[in-house]
Amino acid sequence: MKFMPLNLIKPIVVLLVTLTSAVFFVFQSPQTQNPSSSLSTMSSSSSSSSSVGRSFVLWLHGLGDSGPANEPIKNLFTSPQFRNTKWLFPSAPNGPVTCNYGHVMPSWFDIHEIPITADSPQDESGLLKAVKNVHATIDKEIADGTNPNNVFICGFSQGGALTLASVLLYPKTLGGGAVFSGWVPFNSSSSIIGQITPEAKRTPLLWSHGIIDRTVLFEAGQAGPPFLEKIGVGCEFKAYPGLAHSISNEELRNLESWIKTRLQSSS
Repeated sequence: MKFMPLNLIKPIVVLLVTLTSAVFFVFQSPQTQNPSSSLSTMSSSSSSSSSVGRSFVLWLHGLGDSGPANEPIKNLFTSPQFRNTKWLFPSAPNGPVTCNYGHVMPSWFDIHEIPITADSPQDESGLLKAVKNVHATIDKEIADGTNPNNVFICGFSQGGALTLASVLLYPKTLGGGAVFSGWVPFNSSSSIIGQITPEAKRTPLLWSHGIIDRTVLFEAGQAGPPFLEKIGVGCEFKAYPGLAHSISNEELRNLESWIKTRLQSSS
């Protein structure tokens, strides 16, 4: 899937279609249920899961997508441990995107080129503004009583890049950060690295990437863990053969297991 700079529409269509197909693939799970809560009140509880403390999962979508379109993802997490989980699927603000010739679309920060490689230019100022908003959401959830160790940030594509930056720049250790088909949104000389606290370096990271991804190249994802290792951050990396720029049910099942092993008890 090549990026064609002479075609104004193609890069937009390619990215939106792949993101939509990822969501529809998830929708087709036989375990899908109808969401019944709004974005700000998506939580449920059960006495049978009282041993597991309240938890929070923030899901950040990709370029051109929306939060509500991703809500059915939560219905795949059927384990009892998630009965005390609050889910939040915010939508990115609209803004001009350079790789799409300034076309205005939902975007957490600017993206300069597609496909994204390990050496693509970054919009660090826009990234930091988005990180500030993510941190405000986390702060509110912790203030409402959620243990930071039960806070998980997850994101796909651009949302995955934002997830990584948000977790690394948060001053406390969180339950975990999960990056799907994302990339490191800053370079090795960035001042961002100096802002990463020892507590943030202890937050577990899961990185999943499709080997045949032609939007965020596999090389961009594969370069993430070694980059993080150099700055003292551990990361579990999983490659998915045959997977393009989308999310598979296998990835989400693995995420469910990964989060379950990290949830803290209420005591």
